[in-house]
Amino acid sequence: KMESGTRNNKREKDLYHVNHKVPAGDGPYVRAKHAQLVEKDSESAIIWFWKAINMGDRVESALKDMAIVMKQLDRTEEAIEAVKSFRGLCSKQAQESLDNVLIDLYKKCGKVDEQIALLKHKLKLIYLGEAFNGKPTKTARSHGKKFQVSIRQETSRILGNLGWAYMQKSNYMAAEVVYQKAQMIDRDTNKALNLCHCLIKQARYEEANLVLQDVLQYRLPGSNDLKSRNRANELFLILDSKQSSLIFEDDFVEALERVMNEWAPARSKRLPIFEEISQFRDQLAC
Repeated sequence: KMESGTRNNKREKDLYHVNHKVPAGDGPYVRAKHAQLVEKDSESAIIWFWKAINMGDRVESALKDMAIVMKQLDRTEEAIEAVKSFRGLCSKQAQESLDNVLIDLYKKCGKVDEQIALLKHKLKLIYLGEAFNGKPTKTARSHGKKFQVSIRQETSRILGNLGWAYMQKSNYMAAEVVYQKAQMIDRDTNKALNLCHCLIKQARYEEANLVLQDVLQYRLPGSNDLKSRNRANELFLILDSKQSSLIFEDDFVEALERVMNEWAPARSKRLPIFEEISQFRDQLAC
């Protein structure tokens, strides 16, 4: 009976850790995760994460998790300083994911120049063959699910983020170039919509319409997404109004010229003052 009771207790503990996604053990990192996920006490979680970092208990995970909790509490600047200060305690393999954490934090608090610099650094690592620790793919996690990401997909993702950063600085020409490159590598709806936006900002409406049609005609991955459809429709309305106003302006100028020609068909196109001056040309010559 004792053995049976012990086995049941162990099973309950295992289920507890699985259900709450809390790792087993009793160190500061486990206590931090318990405070974060079970007690929902973010402030206590941060204190325990700090202790985990200082005691060398799963430093990489503690640093990343603490940054996420700080971001949720709008303590983004503090999170940035923590990552930059303590990333030296983490392995070489951890640096890439810490860069991703930093980029997310920079994005949150509007540090666009820092974001651009770090994204360019990540592109340089890819060019040098040092990304993914030299491997062709890496395992990523999203919403609790694991999946494989290729270098090609990662390059396109980074270029997409770089394009977004340039857009925040209203540098639409640079953003356009980056989005074009990203689409050449791995096309998707989100980047196409951003590219369309860049072209509209440069008053290149016909090109913008061609890009938008790929989304409206369901030619790109993600075209079915409701959020993307709504944004595509918004951009279509903007394009429609811009092109309509251009047609109106062209028609207006044409009509104005027609009226002016009817009013004064035989008159010189020179301004009246020059007509008056020409009468005294001989005196002026003297």
